[in-house]
Amino acid sequence: MRWESVLNTLLNEAASVLKDFANRQHKRDIGFTAALHTHNRRRNLHPHLHIIVPSGTYDPKKHQWHKGNSRYLFNEFALAKVWRTRLLDSIRAHPNLRLPYDIPQKWVVDCRHIGYGLPALKYLSRYLYRGVLADKDIIKITNSDVTFRYQNSQNQRWKQRTLPVLKFLWLILQHVLPKGLQRVRDYGFLRGNARTLRWKIQLLFIPNLASSLPKSSILRSKAFRLCPCCQHEMSCVRISRTS
Repeated sequence: MRWESVLNTLLNEAASVLKDFANRQHKRDIGFTAALHTHNRRRNLHPHLHIIVPSGTYDPKKHQWHKGNSRYLFNEFALAKVWRTRLLDSIRAHPNLRLPYDIPQKWVVDCRHIGYGLPALKYLSRYLYRGVLADKDIIKITNSDVTFRYQNSQNQRWKQRTLPVLKFLWLILQHVLPKGLQRVRDYGFLRGNARTLRWKIQLLFIPNLASSLPKSSILRSKAFRLCPCCQHEMSCVRISRTS
């Protein structure tokens, strides 16, 4: 129950911070997808979020779509400060949660441009649903130890880590999520019950889409005359002029 409360608080506060930043800076709605990840490359417990935000906002009052700055969303240092304060306040106010003593003063929010949406979503889906540790990364298993490999994030080199069997099992099992916890969540105009709103936003792109379509060639119909007797098309055989 405590682990589930921590993860839900993590997701809820992150969504609240992004919505408030968008409302304060743009006075418009945003949509985003948040995915929960619980480990680092060494497979230690390291809960964090990957959030994909479309570069654009929707004005519900004017029913307008505003294209955002593709290289900039929000100031990441301001996001980190507000995110740290709100999360700590929520944990302190929770009846079943306690804060550790060694809390870092500086938190990291990495906010960057990642390109188009579809490749980013494909990368994130593979990153999330491949499991905590792939079978191919387990190098050696003995009666007492398990050795696995991981890729160092600094130099991208492969390293090995060896743990006793019980510690290895605990390392893996601590990443098992509580039953029913939704790991990937959509917010704003990307949420599940906002289908009608997404249709409205898609309709706003139709004029831009029509201008980008290739123009079809104009077909000119030829002139013809029908026979007054049989009502079939007549062919011109000869033109004679009389003086």
